Amino acid sequence: MKASITTKYGSPDVLQIGNIEKPVPKDNEVLVKIHAATITTAETMMRTGYPLIGRLYMGITKPKNKVSGTGFSGVIESNGNQVKLFKIGDEVFGESLVHFGTHAEYVCIQENGIISLKPDNVTHEEAAVVGDGHITSYNFLKKVANIKPDLHILINGASGSLGTSAVQLATYFGAEVTAVCSTRNLDLVRSLGADFVIDYTQQDFTENGKTYDIIYDTVGKSSFSKCKKSLTKKGVYISPILNFGDLLQMLWTSIFGNKKVLFSATGMLPVSIIRTFVEEIKVLMETGHLKSVIDKRYSLEQIPEAHRYIEKGHKRGNVVLCILGSCLSKI
Repeated sequence: MKASITTKYGSPDVLQIGNIEKPVPKDNEVLVKIHAATITTAETMMRTGYPLIGRLYMGITKPKNKVSGTGFSGVIESNGNQVKLFKIGDEVFGESLVHFGTHAEYVCIQENGIISLKPDNVTHEEAAVVGDGHITSYNFLKKVANIKPDLHILINGASGSLGTSAVQLATYFGAEVTAVCSTRNLDLVRSLGADFVIDYTQQDFTENGKTYDIIYDTVGKSSFSKCKKSLTKKGVYISPILNFGDLLQMLWTSIFGNKKVLFSATGMLPVSIIRTFVEEIKVLMETGHLKSVIDKRYSLEQIPEAHRYIEKGHKRGNVVLCILGSCLSKI
């Protein structure tokens, strides 16, 4: 089968398209013919091998998983002998968090892994990106920050994959939402439900004198120390990207002070918990309360170009890798 293969760390030029052996499902696995996969900022970072601490998991001198990619959506082509939850022909989506491998034509997933039936009203490309923005923001807002109606949340980086999801989720949960993004994305975040918008090219939200119950920095461009005066008395600062100073503050605020730094490594949560997130998110997508914002679509052969685009730091929503199906016609 065709796949994007990475044998060393480096620039997007290390990504090579080649043919590898098609996987065979084990007794408890399904073989998914992938229609669409997601390409995330995290994957561009993993390709470089930085920060270096990540190599303890990714591989010290070179990637131990040659085929990258976690999010996918496709159709089950074959099943292992013990599979009972899915049948051949089922349209499914999910995440391959252990062995990766979704930047390819096929992937094997355990039936009790992070996989679910795709809603009929959601396209493969919309389903493929659920594992990045939707699952992460769902975890941070609902489980980490315990978002509630009438709380005021500020979302920094509101136009990215995590941000576009967070704006919709916070609105759904009944919070008052202030979205921070660039000028060109103001209308986008308004359309997703933001009550207030701040153009970061014109105003620094940490200097406007307003306070928020939750500050969700989706892009790690700020810090707890900088945002502390913008938090209410018992406000919390959350971000999936914490610098060393924030990590120290997380330890300190867990004991002292009312204002807190909270963090969760979403991808390291037990599979059973992430599966629950997927099912709850699926309901929101089926009922129209949550949608995936797609910025650009690339073919498998264009994956180096996709990485270069993401590294510019200006994507709106999600970037999709089109492996098969109608997604290809939209490139």
